[in-house]
Amino acid sequence: MPLSDRTRRLILPLVVFSVGLVALIAAAVVTLGPGRNGAAPSGVGGPFSLVNQDGQRVTERDFAGRPHLVFFGFTHCPDICPTTLQQITDVLQSMGPRGRDVRALFIAVDPERDTPAALKTYLGSFDPRIVGLTGTPEEIASVVKAFRAYARKVPSKGEGYTMEHTALVYIMDARSRFVTALNLMRPPEQSAAELAKLL
Repeated sequence: MPLSDRTRRLILPLVVFSVGLVALIAAAVVTLGPGRNGAAPSGVGGPFSLVNQDGQRVTERDFAGRPHLVFFGFTHCPDICPTTLQQITDVLQSMGPRGRDVRALFIAVDPERDTPAALKTYLGSFDPRIVGLTGTPEEIASVVKAFRAYARKVPSKGEGYTMEHTALVYIMDARSRFVTALNLMRPPEQSAAELAKLL
């Protein structure tokens, strides 16, 4: 029996999350190396220089010293991006005062359309701790590669296009090291508690 459109919309984020998580874990396993105290770095993340929704140039150093989230997406995304951003908003709000310094970085994989002004308008519907970042196609491609993520432009009807991209929410610690992917398929209070452990 074919799935209804509503069922597909409910299942798609879970499928994308699961596939992306497996890919990310596989990438981390491949890049593991010896670290201090027996820990091993994941090789996910790295330096970047991008422009925020206020037109200011920022780097990964601006978010060091506190845990933060990283999510790739684009403002023309019909469902997964706004749904995930709302889930992130719910998690941040569930943290209460403890989460006041936590930031979530929304990195645009569609720099042609996602200008700082477009990001500012789009993110106005979500928690103000979500920071929109964009840049040149080369800068975006570099940060996508650094996070072992995926983004591809896909033509649609007419002259339009959409973007396929990794839909994981990365948890980065205070030293900008990858911890794990944030599981949003649970009550936001549980995800908030996981983030609070890093504070």
